[in-house]
Amino acid sequence: MEQSDYPLSEVPNAARKGLLSTSVVLLGFTFFTATMWAGGSLGKAFSFGELMGIILIGNLLLGAYAATLAYIAAKSGLNSVLMGRFCFGEVGSKLSDFILGFTQIGWYAWGAATIVEVLVKTTGLDPAWSTPLIIFFGLAFCITAMVGYRGLDWLSRIAVPLMMLFILISLYTGLTQIGGLGGLMGQSPSEQMSLASAITVIIGTFVSGGTQATNWSRFARTPKIAVLATLAAFFIGNGLMVLTGALGTLIYQQADIVDVMLAQGFVVLAVLMLFLNIWTTQDNTIYNFAVAGCNLLRTDKRRLVTLGGAAIGTLLALGGMYNLLIPFLVLLGTFIPPIGGVIMADFWLKHKGQYPRLAQAQLPAFNWCGLLAYALGSTAAYFSPLVPPVVGVAVAVTAYALFLRLPLTDASLALEDR
Repeated sequence: MEQSDYPLSEVPNAARKGLLSTSVVLLGFTFFTATMWAGGSLGKAFSFGELMGIILIGNLLLGAYAATLAYIAAKSGLNSVLMGRFCFGEVGSKLSDFILGFTQIGWYAWGAATIVEVLVKTTGLDPAWSTPLIIFFGLAFCITAMVGYRGLDWLSRIAVPLMMLFILISLYTGLTQIGGLGGLMGQSPSEQMSLASAITVIIGTFVSGGTQATNWSRFARTPKIAVLATLAAFFIGNGLMVLTGALGTLIYQQADIVDVMLAQGFVVLAVLMLFLNIWTTQDNTIYNFAVAGCNLLRTDKRRLVTLGGAAIGTLLALGGMYNLLIPFLVLLGTFIPPIGGVIMADFWLKHKGQYPRLAQAQLPAFNWCGLLAYALGSTAAYFSPLVPPVVGVAVAVTAYALFLRLPLTDASLALEDR
C-alpha cells in the first residue's frame, strides 16, 4: 500500500509509533515563531511573576484539551476530522473540515510570509525579492509533508534537539545580561491586557493545532503514549515558546527568538533557528490541511491536496496575511475549541468511549445534536467576557449532553442506529 497515512480510515496497529517518535513530531509542531510573538504581547503587559502564572494556567488548559483529544485519537485510530463524521454527520462534518483546514492554511500563509520578512531584514536583501521568495518557500516547505508522517518524524528528530539547544543558549545569555531573576522581577509592564485576554491569546496560538494534533497522536502505540507526547508538546513545548517570547520582549524588546539571537550576536544560530523553527511547523500545518481536505473531498490523494493547500497558502501570504496575526488568534481561540468539546462529548456520552469501525458505521447526513452544540458553544465563546476557549468547550459539552436527552434528537438521528 502507498504511504498515504490513512487519511480516510483508522491507523492500523502495525503503523503505530512509540513515545519518542510521537513526541518529536508534536514538539516540532509547537516550536513556532507565532507562539513567541504571542508571548511577546504578554511580556509587555504583565510583571514577571504574573507572567509565569498566566503561562502556567494557559498552557495547562491547552495541554489538557489537546491531551484529551489525543487519548480519543490513539484509542480509536481516528483524527479529529474523521471523528467529526460521528459527532456532526457525513455531510455536517464538512463544516469542521472547512474550519480546521482554513485555519491551518492561515498559519501556513503566515509562516511563509514570516520567514521571508525576517530573511530579507536579516540579510539586507532588496525587498523586491520578497515575492519570489514567498513563492519558493511556500512550495518548498510542503515537501516533507508530502512524504507523510515519516518525513515529519525524520525532520523533527534533527530539528527539535537543535532548536532546544539554541533556545537554552539564548535564554541563558539574556538572563545573564539582565542580571538574573532579580533583574527580571524589576521589569515593569508598559501595556495593559486583561487576564482573560492573555489566557485566550496563549490558548489561541495553538488551539487549532491542538485540535488537529490528533493527526499524529492517533499514530501512538497506546493512549498513554499519546497523552504524554501531547502534554510534552502543548504544555511544556508551547509553554517554553510563550516564555521565550515574553522574556525576549522584557530583555531585548524583541519577541522573536531569531531577533533576540541577532541582538545577542548569534547570527549563524539565528539563521539556522529561523529555518528549523518555520520548517517544522509549516510541514505539520500543511499536513493538517491535507488531512482535513481529504475528508472534505472524500479523496485519499493526500499528496495532491497537500500541494494544492500550499499553493493557496502561498497566495494568502502574498496577499498580506503577515499583518493579521492577533485577530487571527482571537478567532481561533473562539471558534475552534467547541469542535473539540463536541468530539469529547460524543465519544464518551453517546459512544461510551468506543467508536464503531468507520467503514461499518451507518451515519446520518447531519448530526443536529453535534451541530447545534457547536453553534451554541461558539456563540457563548464569542460573547463571553471570561476565557472564551474554556467557555466554548464547556457550553458545547453541556449542550450536547442535554440534546442527547431530547426525544426530538433521537428521531433526527434515527438513521445512525439502523
